[in-house]
Amino acid sequence: MGKSSNTTLIVLAFFSIYVIWGSTYMLNKLAVMEIPPFMLASYRFTAAGLLIFALAKLMGISISISKKQLLNTTIAGFLFLSFGNGVVVWALKFVDSGFAALEISAQPLVILLMMWMLQGKKIKPMSMVGVVLGIIGIYLLISQKQVITKENSVLGIVMIFLCMLSWGYGSLFVGKADLPSNYFVNTGYQMFTGGIILALMSLGFNEDWSSPLVWSEEVQLSVVLLIIFGSIVAFTSFNYLLKSVSPEKVATSTYVNPIVALFLGWYFLGEQITIQSVIAAVVLLTGVYFINTKKTLTIFERFKK
Repeated sequence: MGKSSNTTLIVLAFFSIYVIWGSTYMLNKLAVMEIPPFMLASYRFTAAGLLIFALAKLMGISISISKKQLLNTTIAGFLFLSFGNGVVVWALKFVDSGFAALEISAQPLVILLMMWMLQGKKIKPMSMVGVVLGIIGIYLLISQKQVITKENSVLGIVMIFLCMLSWGYGSLFVGKADLPSNYFVNTGYQMFTGGIILALMSLGFNEDWSSPLVWSEEVQLSVVLLIIFGSIVAFTSFNYLLKSVSPEKVATSTYVNPIVALFLGWYFLGEQITIQSVIAAVVLLTGVYFINTKKTLTIFERFKK
């Protein structure tokens, strides 16, 4: 492959993880205003998993895995997607999409603290500065009156935090678990099993299931974009970048996604951006920068959207 075409692919891949991942918050918010959250997430991940299996077959990749790997991909699928993503979609009923993206940008902080508490890993001085800034940023974000006075907004904030714990534990789990060596197959099983668990969660919460044919065109388009671009294109781009550029460059998506989400939420959904939110974003993302400095990407990154 020539150097110019290689550069073009890298630019397109960065656009994918910056803009597509950043837009998933707005797309989920748009859809969840009309259809139930767990049903929405179930459709998204089950369909994406099946599409990945079909693509793997076309590419001649074997999708056979051991019972142990099936169990582990199911656990990871639950931690990352069924709970970690499905409950965020549910929480979007009560909080703005840009707000949710900003809260989730503190994920590296949560993982760092979990590694310290569960694995006894020491926190380096630079990372400690990041932890302090991250906590201040989160406080500035969630202490706003216009945020916490909205109905059920505090419940939404708490549930998103629990999702971050689920992601954090999931990233520590997959770091040691026996999983399929092919990342495409690994993702396919996690998305498919995560989607099936979400369907069970949806039935458990008595959500009203409906055919995609009766949804509005806006919601149909949102879900198609989430399946094809949010789940498959962005993930493939992410893995391509991990092999083509340094992890620190790939980690820049952590800072760009919430900015994209804030802008899209403001532009398309009329969400308010306050001065305090902007200050909170700067403080929080500076903290995340200190935590990420000279650190490789944690595994959770590839599943977080």
